[in-house]
Amino acid sequence: MLLPIVLLTATLAPTAHAQTPEEKGMAIVTEMERRDSGWKDQRASLVMTLRNRQGQESRRELRISTLEVEGDGDKSLSLFENPRDVKGTAFLSHTHATKPDDQWLYLPALKRVKRISSRNKSGSFMGSEFAYEDLASQEVDKFRYKWLRDEELDGRQTMVVEYFPQYEHSGYTRQVVWIDKDIWRIVKTEYYDRRNALLKTLTIEDYRQYLDRFWRPDVMHMVNNRTGKSTRVEWQDYRLSTGLTDRDFDRNALKRAR
Repeated sequence: MLLPIVLLTATLAPTAHAQTPEEKGMAIVTEMERRDSGWKDQRASLVMTLRNRQGQESRRELRISTLEVEGDGDKSLSLFENPRDVKGTAFLSHTHATKPDDQWLYLPALKRVKRISSRNKSGSFMGSEFAYEDLASQEVDKFRYKWLRDEELDGRQTMVVEYFPQYEHSGYTRQVVWIDKDIWRIVKTEYYDRRNALLKTLTIEDYRQYLDRFWRPDVMHMVNNRTGKSTRVEWQDYRLSTGLTDRDFDRNALKRAR
């Protein structure tokens, strides 16, 4: 008697729902966000090397502080320390999930704070190949997603997910993102412009783990596929959970930053 009952139960039980590529993409990005939550705040230094298509280079040194914000995007403050012509320039960003980001630039020569227009987020950040929108934290709700495939990239097993910006005035129609399956961090991104042509490629390398949980890269390399220009970022001196607060990221912090 038990066998027919078991078979009947199995027949009537609902079949598992197969994830669509869109659902799988969202699940991957949500899990990636979950694994990198709880670091509270971060300080780091970096060297940014700008290289033109002729191979000429210029170097900039910055300090960056970041505050993790629950229920909204992160806040960050970047301060240029070298060279002399940009020393003291400070950039403040308040990222939001579903509304336009708030961004300001402090120019010491003019001693004034300039608000970055939401229509100008695709503009170059201080002459680099990074746009203002590239510097904002990538909140889950800012995009739609679609899983494309799993593939090996430079010896890593990765998940390839397409990101479609949902915020107004993005300079991109989409991004194709490679996510490392072992550490759940991004190792490569291709950016497609408003005509859906490949514009830039970002590679992220040499991840290290901090506080036995959070992975941070040592190197980021952005190449403009159209112009041949590139920007290399080398990160140093990561410190997490240092006690920063909202006051360290208000507009007055731009002028206090030294």
